[in-house]
Amino acid sequence: MANETTDLSFKTDVLESQIPVLVDFWAPWCGPCRIAGPIIDRVEEKAGPKAKVYKLNVDDNPHTAVQYGVTGIPTILVFRNGILEKTLVGVQQEFVYLSALGVN
Repeated sequence: MANETTDLSFKTDVLESQIPVLVDFWAPWCGPCRIAGPIIDRVEEKAGPKAKVYKLNVDDNPHTAVQYGVTGIPTILVFRNGILEKTLVGVQQEFVYLSALGVN
């Protein structure tokens, strides 16, 4: 299961990571987010040590969502060397997330 990141830990968890990071911006009340959740969990399993996968609850951590212009969820952001590299909005197939991370 994907780890949680927060407004407070985002810099350390994501921006300072030496490997690619996928962040799932979600909320518990969001139906499509509940569909994406198991897909994101499988992506984390398949990525193994090649990438990190985090979930960020936008209700509990609004500052990071606002900072990255997240207006709809689920939104998936992929970071490499602390730089936002890819934005995916809505539920995608597993291979799309793996490809965005470069670990497929």
